[in-house]
Amino acid sequence: MFNNKLKILNDPIYGFITIPSELIFDVIQHRYFQRLRRVSQMGLTYLVYPGAHHTRFHHALGSMYLMSEAIKVLRFKEVQISEDEVTALLLAILLHDIGHGPFSHAMEHSIVEGITHEEISLKFMNALNDEFDGKLSLAIQIFKGDYHRYFFNQLISSQLDMDRADYLKRDSFYTGVAEGNVNSERIITMLNVVDDELVVEEKGIYSVEKFLLARRLMYWQVYLHKTSLVAESLLVRVLKRAKELVESGVVVDASKPFDYFLKHQIDDTNFSETELEIFSTLDDYDIVSAMKSWMTHDDAVLSNLSKMIINRELLKIKLTKEPISDVDFENLKQQTKEKYNLSDHEVNYFVYQSTVSNQAYDTQKSGIKILLKTEEVIDVAEASDHLNLKALSKPVKKYFVCYPKGV
Repeated sequence: MFNNKLKILNDPIYGFITIPSELIFDVIQHRYFQRLRRVSQMGLTYLVYPGAHHTRFHHALGSMYLMSEAIKVLRFKEVQISEDEVTALLLAILLHDIGHGPFSHAMEHSIVEGITHEEISLKFMNALNDEFDGKLSLAIQIFKGDYHRYFFNQLISSQLDMDRADYLKRDSFYTGVAEGNVNSERIITMLNVVDDELVVEEKGIYSVEKFLLARRLMYWQVYLHKTSLVAESLLVRVLKRAKELVESGVVVDASKPFDYFLKHQIDDTNFSETELEIFSTLDDYDIVSAMKSWMTHDDAVLSNLSKMIINRELLKIKLTKEPISDVDFENLKQQTKEKYNLSDHEVNYFVYQSTVSNQAYDTQKSGIKILLKTEEVIDVAEASDHLNLKALSKPVKKYFVCYPKGV
């Protein structure tokens, strides 16, 4: 039967996205990639912004579209990119987030220790490469930064890559936070390559400044919004408590793949093909379904934490410029222990503190380079006459403390 693999998808942000080759279509159709339809792009941010229900699947396709636009621009400017390199770049950006677990980052800090989503992405890419007879080898090389053309890796992972260019625009669209709406198309039109390094032509400098400012605003208004912070930290604690109970022999209901990760200590040393296969069937639905069941669990800590997330009755959170004093923190813990009859260990699930930091532009890392009309290439922080750009490169640290509302 004839199967039309050169499909067109309708994206709410860019309009029609064409799938450029049969290989890319087959990779998108693969169950590993289709799992991303069931992994939210922004974790529990929909508890703050009700529209933020888009998925990693949306984002991966959007990033692939922007990559194809960047390739067109660079080829037009006579940067030589072969057909094999084009396919590899599109595959690398398409699969850059395939290793994300349920609710994106929560799994990395609770159930699966010591292995990042980037490392799991690489394991998925290697498994797909075996299945597709080595056709992803070049994409993997580029993704790892091992390919001799440095700017290829910059397009996938840098301070101005196609990943960021998509998620800022997409997350801004779905949350309704207009400050994050960057002009990705304008920036891409201004891209060029000098000495194997990605540069932005001088007339695109204001778009780059807007991009960095948008990133800073999106972090404080969306990604590090205090309600998002408390919800995400509660989710990590729910997962940790479930694992702790399982380890002590308590029965905790969970789907088969979720149950496997609760019962086994998984890290980078034993994340084998078996674990990858089980991980590939794990998504947001496993976690939500489990939490709904745990709301009536005999363990008061697990049931209360689960209710908080499912019913959006979250802990109180205070975000401050200075850390809370030890005396005040111990006082909060003591009050909570007495009010809810908790042990010294249990109270740490309901009263805790941490920090967050935001740095829109890191001058210590490989920076964003501006190509001046004089042919000179300089860092955007030097080229910009925008007073805020220096400020944007300074990390801003904030402290937060969470505790029950009744305390």
